[in-house]
Amino acid sequence: MVRSMMSHTDLPTSFWGYALETAAFTLNRVPSKSVQKTPHEMWTGKRPNMSFMRVWGCQAYVKHQMSTKLEPKSQKCTFVGYPKETKGYYFYNENKVFVARTGVFLEKEFLSNKRKSRNIELEEVQQQQVHEPEKTSQVVEENSTDLETQPLRRSTRKRHEPERYEFLVTTHGDVILVDQDEPKTYQEAVSSPDSEKWLEAMRSKMDSMSENQVWTLVEPPEGIKPIRCKWVFKKKTDMDGNVQTYKGRLVAKGFRQIHGVDYDETFSPVAMFKFIRILLAVAAFYDYKICQMDVKTAFLNGKLEEDVYMTQPEGFVTPENAGKVCKLQRSIYGLKQASRS
Repeated sequence: MVRSMMSHTDLPTSFWGYALETAAFTLNRVPSKSVQKTPHEMWTGKRPNMSFMRVWGCQAYVKHQMSTKLEPKSQKCTFVGYPKETKGYYFYNENKVFVARTGVFLEKEFLSNKRKSRNIELEEVQQQQVHEPEKTSQVVEENSTDLETQPLRRSTRKRHEPERYEFLVTTHGDVILVDQDEPKTYQEAVSSPDSEKWLEAMRSKMDSMSENQVWTLVEPPEGIKPIRCKWVFKKKTDMDGNVQTYKGRLVAKGFRQIHGVDYDETFSPVAMFKFIRILLAVAAFYDYKICQMDVKTAFLNGKLEEDVYMTQPEGFVTPENAGKVCKLQRSIYGLKQASRS
């Protein structure tokens, strides 16, 4: 399948990896004689949407993100695949591969082109079958002897976390390195001299989450492995280096999430600076009052569309709910879709 895809394009052979990923992506979304459902539907429980799929290797016009008035609004690229963790397409142009959400695909022109297919030579690693039992055992014995006489080399370097410092600038312009003695784990926080202040910060965070109804405690569903979470601690200081507040933040270990199961799109809506400048210009012209506000616990205002299950925060598990997990209804720090939602 990869050879067939590559043979009808002018792409170099180095793009066989993109062709292979696209072939697997396509086969997971088409039915077969062996099973009634597609592999994608069996894994996610949802029927795949095929409307976004395009002919691999076809030309496409992709709009420039930044362009001037005299430059073309789009560039001609080659479609080479689908990103794994977001909706969009891989395009190749000018010796680089980038991701874009949309494009004008020239599929009809590509399919109607009567170009002659080229031969693609891809080296395949195949296991060689040895039919001589005595020779096979001799080779195994020789290899095992070599492994015994040549032990594996392992690094003897000691691994340790880097020392982290904060910068404090005095009134004389001197820069002083201040040791950042913030706890790394929950156990370090509760056993430190400032344990009461750290516990108060964690209680404040839990109260805020309870007020915003971030999760509900449920029995763990069968076959679901909840993601874990951890506490992150931070000291907020003033200009003189004096500690003002103790912050405790609950962060989900989103790297355990699976694309298509407990998260889908990760694109985050952002404001373009030219729109902000337009708003400021309108406000200045009409002499409007401009106010700035900070949304506290902004991530907790985002509602989740997917079913995400998380373990209970360390230090806040009651005996009657010890076996339950958190079903997240709103986003928290660390989730893949947190900034988007």
